[in-house]
Amino acid sequence: MAASAAALRNLAPLGVRLARLPPRGRAAGRLLQQRRGIRLSAPAAIQVTVRDALNQALDEELERDERVFLLGEEVAQYDGAYKISRGLWKKYGDKRVIDTPISEMGFTGIAVGAAMAGLRPVCEFMTFNFSMQAIDQVINSAAKTCYMSAGSIAVPIVFRGPNGASAGVAAQHSQCFAAWYGHCPGLKVVSPWSSEDAKGLLKASIRDDNPVVMLENELLYGVPFEMSEQAQSKDFVVPIGKAKIERQGTHVTLVSHSRPVGHCLEAAAVLAKEGVECEVINLRTIRPMDIETVEASVVKTNHLVTVEGGWPQFGVGAEICARIMEGSAFNYLDAPAVRVTGADVPMPYAKILEDNCIPQVKDIIFAVKKTLNI
Repeated sequence: MAASAAALRNLAPLGVRLARLPPRGRAAGRLLQQRRGIRLSAPAAIQVTVRDALNQALDEELERDERVFLLGEEVAQYDGAYKISRGLWKKYGDKRVIDTPISEMGFTGIAVGAAMAGLRPVCEFMTFNFSMQAIDQVINSAAKTCYMSAGSIAVPIVFRGPNGASAGVAAQHSQCFAAWYGHCPGLKVVSPWSSEDAKGLLKASIRDDNPVVMLENELLYGVPFEMSEQAQSKDFVVPIGKAKIERQGTHVTLVSHSRPVGHCLEAAAVLAKEGVECEVINLRTIRPMDIETVEASVVKTNHLVTVEGGWPQFGVGAEICARIMEGSAFNYLDAPAVRVTGADVPMPYAKILEDNCIPQVKDIIFAVKKTLNI
């Protein structure tokens, strides 16, 4: 009996004995690499579509804060017109994911009132073209109430949905509302391009105490982007009001938002083969605009081209050009700034006409060569 007890005392603790077991599978491979002096890289980024990134953001914020709820046409039982809210109704139920009648003025008013009462609604428009039906609620109720109440009534609400041109949906479903809503004090306006933009900006918008208009793009929903390990965290947010330099360059600054950011990067890749290095800035936020990042880039490159899908008059590009002209960066310009915009007409239905109304890669390349005089 005593011999048995002594033998047990001499045994190593279970954790130590398990640690001595030879590693297997992937762990064994990593250990072998380390022993051979092979440096291990960081975990690779995963591919996530913009649709799934938005879904993740909504899921995480609904889980994080019981005051958050989603409402809009077909967001619940149908999983959303674009499947952004897929699975959320089944997970959170009727009180957190709410199908509404086809009445933008009505359900937007409900959402704004709920925000005034202390909830944090996410109001989805099937397209921002339909937000015109509710613009009195968005501007006169949501945007102005904090100011009119001397700061005593906050309106923490997010208006989100697809914005700008899609494909073959003609004049009444193709407008870009960045300049419309960016014009209005009291609103914050964000416009994501990549999956990280979409997830981080939506989470930041839901947590913000001000009304935020989030302008997505229907044609980007199914596009996969790399999402870093950091962006996969539930704590990841993209700060509102901060632009991102997507590509470093020295010859010309390209400033854009939403889908045209991708066109700018494509144009930059083509121009790089000709020896022209473009710096591409993804605005991310329309209001408040990060003009400091644009100014710093213009000081470096001495040339500016703005790119947007909206109409030219009083547009986002016009605002950027005005702000550059009014600031110190104007003294560094070696040529007039050039705007690339949508055509100044209602969107036609025919595809060949539609293509000629939307900025293309070739239009950006032409504008860059024009401003560089090459």
